[in-house]
Amino acid sequence: MIFRVAIPTPLYRLFDYRPPVYETRVAQPGCRVRVPFGRREVIGILLTLEQDSELPLDKLKPALELLDEQPVLTPDLFTLTTWAAQYYQHPVGDALQQALPVLLRQGQPARFQHQTLWRAAADASLDSLSSRAGRQRELLTLLQEHPQGISTDALRAEGGNPALLKTLAEKNLAVAFEHIPALPGADAGTEILREAPLTLHDEQHQAVTAVQNAQGFSPILLEGVTGSGKTEVYLQAIQRCLEHGKQALILVPEIGLTPQTIARFKARFRVPVLALHSGLTDRQRLDAWLWAREGSARILIGTRSAIFTPLKSPGLIIIDEEHDGSFKQQDGFRYHARDLAIYRARAHNIPILLGSATPSLESLNNALSGRYQHLRLTRRAGNAQPPRFELLDIRQQALDAGLSTPLLQRIQQHLAQGTQVLLFINRRGFAPALICHDCGTPFDCTRCDARMTLHRQPPHLHCHHCDRQTPIPRACTHCGSTQLRPAGSGTERVEDRLHVHFPDTPIIRVDRDSTQRKDALNKIMAQVHTGEPCILVGTQMLAKGHHFPKVTLVAVLDADAGLFSADFRGMEKTAQLILQVAGRAGRADHPGEVLLQTFNAEHPMLNTLVHAGYDAFAREELRLRRGGHLPPFAYHTLIRAEASHQGLAENVLLSVRELASKQHMLPADVQCIGPFPSLMEKRAGLFRAQLLLQAGQRKPLHQALAVLIRLLQTHPEARRVRWTLDVDPIDSY
Repeated sequence: MIFRVAIPTPLYRLFDYRPPVYETRVAQPGCRVRVPFGRREVIGILLTLEQDSELPLDKLKPALELLDEQPVLTPDLFTLTTWAAQYYQHPVGDALQQALPVLLRQGQPARFQHQTLWRAAADASLDSLSSRAGRQRELLTLLQEHPQGISTDALRAEGGNPALLKTLAEKNLAVAFEHIPALPGADAGTEILREAPLTLHDEQHQAVTAVQNAQGFSPILLEGVTGSGKTEVYLQAIQRCLEHGKQALILVPEIGLTPQTIARFKARFRVPVLALHSGLTDRQRLDAWLWAREGSARILIGTRSAIFTPLKSPGLIIIDEEHDGSFKQQDGFRYHARDLAIYRARAHNIPILLGSATPSLESLNNALSGRYQHLRLTRRAGNAQPPRFELLDIRQQALDAGLSTPLLQRIQQHLAQGTQVLLFINRRGFAPALICHDCGTPFDCTRCDARMTLHRQPPHLHCHHCDRQTPIPRACTHCGSTQLRPAGSGTERVEDRLHVHFPDTPIIRVDRDSTQRKDALNKIMAQVHTGEPCILVGTQMLAKGHHFPKVTLVAVLDADAGLFSADFRGMEKTAQLILQVAGRAGRADHPGEVLLQTFNAEHPMLNTLVHAGYDAFAREELRLRRGGHLPPFAYHTLIRAEASHQGLAENVLLSVRELASKQHMLPADVQCIGPFPSLMEKRAGLFRAQLLLQAGQRKPLHQALAVLIRLLQTHPEARRVRWTLDVDPIDSY
């Protein structure tokens, strides 16, 4: 018998081993094995059991240890991950490792964290102890008072002496046992709801009915304007799922949204609700993973990687804000959690609900072509009305840190009404550049093709691409002048100027810098929810999922930011971001308005978005994509390469492309574009290039990738270049 093992390496191959010496257990695919690999010992996944190997049996090393009696990956997760590795053209060993919690990757046992408790033996009696053994008698009395068991720490707190436990155990008067803490909510009984569902309006009721009546695999796109009550649709759809004894998996795009989502779900349901995200400790994540696998956790809420959570009885998958780019892994194993969720729902034969106010053009095209059911929520829940949009032409206007005079006047009006204001600028820091006023030289990052961002809290220059940080220089490195000026505005500078214009109003900045400390974001949200007048200034952290009932004015300080992007998805992302931010306005009884500061007030796509809505914008964008043979009407893959010397990565990609073309190794209907330098060629000290492959069908594209991977692996310069594949990329940077 030969173990064929997938090892977490960048190599596109499997490795054969003999079974471990003296191992009598029956190994199964999906179990972990510890194997020698070069000079190291690594944890691999047993993929198959074979009778033969390409190598002679005496050349094979024995595996060191079989770590599991049963496969640690359930059959459905094993199939999902191996399929994903094949589709995204990623080494299967690394993909399987990414599907496991960190502790399992390290070889820890797949079991819950346990605690050793002590209790009195069933027949223990104080009469068994001498009247002179006072401390032993006191300890036994304490154990008898806690028949469910007590920890050594608790014994010590109650005055007992844990050092004597061993003595009592030797006298068969005390026993130790392992205790697994109960999952909160697991004893809720048959009662599912903690609070009654809300009353639905007609469109919500139709959406809930459609999800509840869905039979088998049913992909459903729920397109609902911001504030339309999509979460209530989720909750009531999940209720039916729970009533049938099934589990629900909900994916959200950001870790920041997870606590408020969990709070909402726990308030509604009595069943166990667990979170899975990067903020958990390794131990917490493994325990949650195990609770999900055994079916005790009925509702799982998590970010991208939660798609690999095992489910004993899956009934429904929900992807909230399905358009969000954070569902795509941007390094290593570059999977898209939304697309894997579709595959998983099909494999389980269950419904999947994709929710968004601004659906991705891929999902919208699937809905328009009939592959997905398309449900719409066109009005807001309750008495809330949609906000009024206005394009604010700032040409020939004086700007104070990006703030125009008409905008400042409008802010004053809303504050005077006792409501709140939200200003959106997607640049953190004080200014995006520091420039010498005498010679015009900017301070660039030495490791990237990018400017250093000026920060004031604390004062430093910071590259947001490679994280390089330096003190603020005293003089220009080019001419020696001390006349250094900030150029442009970031959240810190806008906050600074708002304090000048509105000295009596709280100014609250929300970006990655201001929310680094634990619970910082929760404290900010609590302050906003008091309803007192304030001005929120922030990045896209404010754009998603937050409910601010008293915000009546939203202003986008730079609506032009993505209008002329080199990425063909630039307009789509800009439209989604603008509407997501705009959705924070007027979500309760107070009417809202949205101001978009722009130098391009006549831009046709901007006007379509503002005056005709996202649906009209998206249909026009799809028309343009179809004419340009761009996704979703074609399939893309980027081969990205990087090297420490300029031109090396580009030359390697070029030689591989030329070799494949000369030998006619590529399918005729696959188009190769490039290679060319990345839009930001130098990043983190490495020079980057990319080769774009485009085809009208997936099959020939994957055939071409298999050829190019083989050529890249055997290229003479392969050791000097790091390359990765990005199947279905969501950006070209």
